[in-house]
Amino acid sequence: MNAWFTKQRRLIDFTLASLLRRKGRNLGLLAVYALLVFVLASAMLYAHALRREAAIILEGAPEVVLQRLVAGRHDLIPPGHLERIGRVRGVQEMRGRLWGYYYDPVVKANYTFLVPPDNGIAKGTLVVGPALARERGMSENTGISFRSYSGELFSFVVADVLPQASELASADLVLINEEDFRAFFAYPAGHYTDIALSVANPAEVRNIAIKLSKQLPDSRPILREEMQRTYASLFDWREGIMLALLSASILAFAILAWEKASGLSADEKREIGILKAIGWETGDVIKMKLWEGGLISLTAFLLGFVGAYLHVFKFGAPLFAPVLKGWAVLYPRFDLVPVIDGLQVATLFFFTVFPYMAAVLVPIWRAAVTDPDAVMRS
Repeated sequence: MNAWFTKQRRLIDFTLASLLRRKGRNLGLLAVYALLVFVLASAMLYAHALRREAAIILEGAPEVVLQRLVAGRHDLIPPGHLERIGRVRGVQEMRGRLWGYYYDPVVKANYTFLVPPDNGIAKGTLVVGPALARERGMSENTGISFRSYSGELFSFVVADVLPQASELASADLVLINEEDFRAFFAYPAGHYTDIALSVANPAEVRNIAIKLSKQLPDSRPILREEMQRTYASLFDWREGIMLALLSASILAFAILAWEKASGLSADEKREIGILKAIGWETGDVIKMKLWEGGLISLTAFLLGFVGAYLHVFKFGAPLFAPVLKGWAVLYPRFDLVPVIDGLQVATLFFFTVFPYMAAVLVPIWRAAVTDPDAVMRS
């Protein structure tokens, strides 16, 4: 075993010396290779981290959200719906929710007005999201006025600003008192935007949704798992768009691998011929060249992946964030929690390292089994 390790160490030493003799070419190859891994890993890490953040946020979403449809469009929940839902077996808790969108012409952005479940906001006050506060220059005890869709002007005092840690979900959020909300949006008494439901048995959520659809034909139940799938599909689609934009770099790598497989340079052939002439066996030549390809590909993979990790989780992925996060006037600022999916890393490793290693092996084997004199004269 010690003899085997000694032999491999000497092969590695010789391989490093061989790489240094052609350092200009190998450094260029390493840079292109690492750049390819960097862009692919950055898109992969950022999309996966966003999916995880969305999943964490949606864990606190209601198991079922019930909306009322009129002519195929979302409409207000009229009085009496809560009582009818209460007669459906399996519904543990239900709550009418009040929320709506407001377009602010000052910053040309939409705000989300929401009455919190406990209605713990004092009348005449607001709690605003960090991006909204930053854009409008608001802080605690700042006064602000909004003109409702009826043309009436409403004045409020900012009671608090939501923490920056929640900005991914609360960038444009405005928490408001129920009475103020109904007056501002002219909501009739007893009407709600939608209904949030909690189910006693999580395994029966889909069955409860079917019962609700039958009992309330004008309603549309939305399950939490459906919301999670929608967000996952959204980020998958954006990641696909990002990879499509990077297809040029993938094509460049394919051309690079094909060029590597098409044959060795004259210097490399001469080197193999000399090694065979001084007594190296075919297997030793192949091992040496495999070590060469392995050192280049592994170094490029590590440099690219570490660079992508720092790019995404240290600097916020400035190259890819606008594509993967989406666009908004009130752009949230948030730090992603570092998370790595082992399967994705293994997939990236397989599709970037193994093709190059396979491309290296074919021409080396051809040169190694050829007569040394013929190799050196070719």
